[in-house]
Amino acid sequence: MIVGTHRLLSKDVVFKDLGLLIVDEEQRFGVTHKEKIKQLKANIDVLTLTATPIPRTLHMSMLGVRDLSVIETPPENRFPVQTYVVEYNAALIREAIEREMSRGGQIYFLYNRVGDIERMTEQLSMLVPDARISYAHGR
Repeated sequence: MIVGTHRLLSKDVVFKDLGLLIVDEEQRFGVTHKEKIKQLKANIDVLTLTATPIPRTLHMSMLGVRDLSVIETPPENRFPVQTYVVEYNAALIREAIEREMSRGGQIYFLYNRVGDIERMTEQLSMLVPDARISYAHGR
């Protein structure tokens, strides 16, 4: 058994007899890493763990290309994850952020346009002035 990071997917790392690959936090893997995993999949079983499945993974599971198992029970003292797919609605966003802040929680707002991310951060700051908001991206 070996435990490691993305480094294990490098070209110079060769496994003698790999039978199972467990990927934790799939959303942290880039396209290159996922392509390498696809190559490995021909000969091994792959189990992917994620608390927040990426849209591509959900789509693949709905098409039947990939199996998906869901653990419905949250860990002790945790609220279950609630996912909604809706059009942009400033009032709904403000309400959700304020509700989470009122219980001492934290919010991750996913925004997929790096070029506009500063503008979106400013909009969120105007929506919820009491929130401390930062942004990060991989570019």
